[in-house]
Amino acid sequence: MIDVLIIGGGASGLFLGYLLRKNYLILEHNKDIGAKIKISGGGKCNITNKILSSNNYRGDDKFIKEIFKNFDNNDLLNWLKKNNLNVKELKENQYFFSSSEILLSFFKKNVKNIKTNIEVLDIEKKEYFIVYTNKGIFKAKKVIIATGGISFKRLGASDIGFRIAKKFGHNIVPLKPALVGLTLQPSENWFKKLSGISFRAEVRVNKKVFNQEILFAHKGITGPAILNASLWWDKGFIEISFVKDIKKYLKNPNKQISTQLPLPKRFVKEFLKRVNLEDKKIKFLTQNEFAKLKLLENYKFAPAGTFGFERAEVTKGGVDTKEIDFGMQSKKVKGLYFIGEVLDVTGELGGYNFQWAFSSAFNLFLRL
Repeated sequence: MIDVLIIGGGASGLFLGYLLRKNYLILEHNKDIGAKIKISGGGKCNITNKILSSNNYRGDDKFIKEIFKNFDNNDLLNWLKKNNLNVKELKENQYFFSSSEILLSFFKKNVKNIKTNIEVLDIEKKEYFIVYTNKGIFKAKKVIIATGGISFKRLGASDIGFRIAKKFGHNIVPLKPALVGLTLQPSENWFKKLSGISFRAEVRVNKKVFNQEILFAHKGITGPAILNASLWWDKGFIEISFVKDIKKYLKNPNKQISTQLPLPKRFVKEFLKRVNLEDKKIKFLTQNEFAKLKLLENYKFAPAGTFGFERAEVTKGGVDTKEIDFGMQSKKVKGLYFIGEVLDVTGELGGYNFQWAFSSAFNLFLRL
């Protein structure tokens, strides 16, 4: 009989295993642990952020705030420092490692009770939990679901955590790709002609504002500002300010429009085609034509959809936190816990989802 059985060898499960030290077992269905840790942040693992607020998360505000009371970004940074896990503060207030292998190596050294290549098939509850796998049956007093979302299936992402939650009567907030590029309606196909162009812009969606890079791609539009916008977008319009206060750039009457705007020339030329405007000298602009140029300050488009789960960094939606207490335990089944991305809490880019993984695991540890 195992005291604590952790299903999932990602960041939240590994951190909990480290905190417990004994009387636990982690079951990981991949051949190795921490697949998403390895690729996060382009291989540098964006671990947390200098600025942390529930406003950086999609989910129940009260629940998120309560979890961070016990373990926030400063607590995580102190833990990293205490364990000689040196991080670097880079742009956008994010904390990175020089390599994700630093964190992975730490967990491999300090979290020993792990069985890999184990696929959980089913679970039932009697006076204890019985977990059926492709390599036998495990019995446990408590079960922690730390299986993550369903993004990056090539890394072995699985929906087993959501299936377990459903089996025990939990509501699953609909799962959708998040932190992902957006596809386009036919009217915005001019974006595709700009593939490879990147620059900073202001992107707005549902009262959220992101002033970061956008990147045009063959499939649509992406880049940090769009990835963040995708977390908050479900349907409807997204607004982009490609440039602010366009009038101040159009002061030289004898210059062509495309030479005066602080934007890539190829972008400007494609935009002019989109609004049926000739690239002419500024002095020849009519009032109506100037109004068309003003669209650059507030360009609205309705995405057709997203690049999908395989290209999404995370999954939004998940186990409804209204059915989870602040100790991460199910309100429906005693001894069943949920931590990390499997819950309906999803952070923006910049280390927020790793922070959630660590904070939720720590809150559970306090109450075991």
